[in-house]
Amino acid sequence: MADPTTYRPAPGSIPVEPGVYRFSDAHGRVIYVGKAKSLRARLSSYFQDLSALHPRTFAMVTTAAKVEWTVVRNEVEALQLEYSWIKEFDPRFNVRYRDDKSYPYLAVTLNEEYPRAMVMRGAKKRGVRYFGPYAHAWAIRESLDQLLRVFPVRSCSKGVFNRSRQIGRPCLLGYIGKCSAPCVGRVDADEHREIADDLVSFLEGKTTGYIRRLEKEMKAAAAELDFERAARLRDDIAALDRAMEANAVVLGDGTDADVVALADDPLEVAVQVFYVRGGRIRGQRGWVADKADDAPAGELVERFLLQLYGELGGESVPREILVPALPDDPEEAAALTELLTELRGGRVEIRVPQRGDKRALLQTVAANAKQALNLHKTKRASDLTTRSRALEEIQDTLELDEPPLRIECYDISNLAGTEVVGSMVVFEDGLPRKSEYRKFTVRGEQGGTDDVAAIREVLTRRFRRLRESPQADQDEPAPDGGSAAAPAGPELRPGIDPETGRPRKFAYAPGLVVVDGGQPQVNAARQAMDEAGVSDIPVVGLAKRLEEVWPPDSDHPIIMPRTSEGLYLLQRVRDEAHRFAITFHRQRRSTSMVDSLLDGVPGLGPARRKALMTRFGSLKRLRAATMEQIAEVPGFGPATAQAVVDALAERPAVPAVNTATGEILDS
Repeated sequence: MADPTTYRPAPGSIPVEPGVYRFSDAHGRVIYVGKAKSLRARLSSYFQDLSALHPRTFAMVTTAAKVEWTVVRNEVEALQLEYSWIKEFDPRFNVRYRDDKSYPYLAVTLNEEYPRAMVMRGAKKRGVRYFGPYAHAWAIRESLDQLLRVFPVRSCSKGVFNRSRQIGRPCLLGYIGKCSAPCVGRVDADEHREIADDLVSFLEGKTTGYIRRLEKEMKAAAAELDFERAARLRDDIAALDRAMEANAVVLGDGTDADVVALADDPLEVAVQVFYVRGGRIRGQRGWVADKADDAPAGELVERFLLQLYGELGGESVPREILVPALPDDPEEAAALTELLTELRGGRVEIRVPQRGDKRALLQTVAANAKQALNLHKTKRASDLTTRSRALEEIQDTLELDEPPLRIECYDISNLAGTEVVGSMVVFEDGLPRKSEYRKFTVRGEQGGTDDVAAIREVLTRRFRRLRESPQADQDEPAPDGGSAAAPAGPELRPGIDPETGRPRKFAYAPGLVVVDGGQPQVNAARQAMDEAGVSDIPVVGLAKRLEEVWPPDSDHPIIMPRTSEGLYLLQRVRDEAHRFAITFHRQRRSTSMVDSLLDGVPGLGPARRKALMTRFGSLKRLRAATMEQIAEVPGFGPATAQAVVDALAERPAVPAVNTATGEILDS
């Protein structure tokens, strides 16, 4: 534990102007970022009596080894810089709001020639309109089923669409009137886009005018004695009414607003947001975060709004944001409003409702936040207890000095000795840290490409990078993160690149290394680590057949109980490394197969082959592509695209088989 007095700035050296500060640990990794109207007043509060600090603040200042700051002109600039640094460095002691679950959206892919309506989760894509989020996917599907009756936009996958186009018959939705069937030419691309635009307008809340138009058309059809059309329009109006019933009117003035409420305790805070558009609740979303300090509700709201709209972009900022509290300092509240107004490109009002429907809605959102916090605490208590017990069991079984908070696992994947690759996955505190995953292409540096030699090469390259000097970074890095530089002595290099300010690759040592395999593999790993000068890091192997834990240089494995949480964690780490290695191996194999199949095609060099793989991802998708789709790839014309199609047609697809497992591998 560090003593904060060892890095406390000299009295009078801290400026009184507004600015942003950051605390870094002994490795140079940024662990906390904050802003202040007066840097001197704020930073001085961190160096008071340690017993008076919040527990997380106490942990932060005793973990840090340095504090730095940047002076800015005003609080708006401080907000912008603080958010940029938090996003760049991902400090462990900053409040980071995490979704309490994965929320589905109703998406319309306006970036495609024939837009598609579907349920989507995960990261948002450019050119796709999203509506929601919704609490349940079934709620979207029910609403979409009603809307497709009136707006028969395409909802099928690309594969189904292309197949229907090839055979000249639409899918079932085309026959029952819930798709306009652009795949068979019932409507052209422009007509189909008009249908998609009408669907988007309806989902945006422009419902009244559209229903009135349908009612007018229904009456006109009845007056012309076209009762069949009038009945169909009547049913369409009823379908739209049922779709709208799910989103009851909560604000009669047709407000567009985000309603934010939070519930917190001394350690955690839960936030809920209701998205209100046109007076109706269009979606709901929740987040949970650890509290870094005793910040008041207004400051928590400020941090949350910065993260929410900073990640989603200006289009997501509504005209009005209803919150339970504003920052205590009026200047901070004004700076936040100014920043969001600039982000949206139009006026934004942030306010605390005092009475009426908006106040009642805020209380409803607050009740949801309180319930979400209680549910999260129940789940997390179990998760934390289980993970802690797993790490303690591993420590006791392997007789380690401390629990292995960072576990690295390595696996090798190959097919009959070809395309040999390695994977490294990282688990921190019992959870996967995917940003730290690494891939290796095995080059045969250790005299072979069998599993034992490959493990030795991968571990040598990984720990050579850990022991490299900063000057070694000037060498050209390998595509997989390895390096051809020689070991540069026993000193650990700093964890942060002084030029970019970002963590270096392979910069942090693990508490435990796990390799997929038994005694030969773990002995090879131990040899590679000893030669790299990291003999103090423990290593074990996990054999698949009997799930035996093999220590190095031992004739007998360690047998952990089948019900052991520690064994379960090691299995999860091993299985994740295997999955990651298999995925990389298949990518490499697809690339090499494309290279071999397309040898001799005129004008098709490495750059164009890479462009093909970037566009289609696998040989299977490339085989299914038409000449027109290949011609859309940058650098290709009709003649070259046709040559590619012909070359693939000459060599029919043959499924590959993993000779070790009998698994049929998709091409």
